[in-house]
Amino acid sequence: MKSIAVFCASGSGKTSEYAENAYEVGKYLANLGVRVVYGGSRLGLMGALADGALEAGGKVIGVLPEFMLPYESAHQNLSELIIVDSMQQRKLKMHEMSDGIITLPGGFGTFEELFEILTWAQLGLHQKPVGLLNHMNYFHYLIQMIDHMVKEGMLRKENAARLLIDNKVENLLKKMKEFISPVTRIEMRPNQA
Repeated sequence: MKSIAVFCASGSGKTSEYAENAYEVGKYLANLGVRVVYGGSRLGLMGALADGALEAGGKVIGVLPEFMLPYESAHQNLSELIIVDSMQQRKLKMHEMSDGIITLPGGFGTFEELFEILTWAQLGLHQKPVGLLNHMNYFHYLIQMIDHMVKEGMLRKENAARLLIDNKVENLLKKMKEFISPVTRIEMRPNQA
């Protein structure tokens, strides 16, 4: 993979370990020669991710909606900062510029980005690997909820399997490189669904 989009928080969380991990993820990706595409902020996990990649000599592209400039304080040292009109355009641009997606800890915005990109995959709009870096077991309850959705028949098992999960970035990237997208219901003929 030449380029990975990373969804993560503009906040830092209760412990410095979240930002330290985001920094290490950025550094790790840069050392592999992987371009980082992210939300463009200098704050929180986003800023730590960018700093890690930039300090390791990596290329980092930020994508920031214009209306958020006063709130998210654009990172000033990026390889490129792309200003878009909306949150929807931000996601689309990040998706277009990446070969895969990794999600780090975050709040509503991070979860919304993750679930929209998974929905696009489920609908057959892309076949890119989508990874969840479960640092410090942050996503424990989300993983349980996804299992519950499958158990209750609200989510097909093969669609749940589209979300690749690990607590180490190197293992997650290995899973992403080996990922083969399952056939979507939309790709099936009507009598196969």
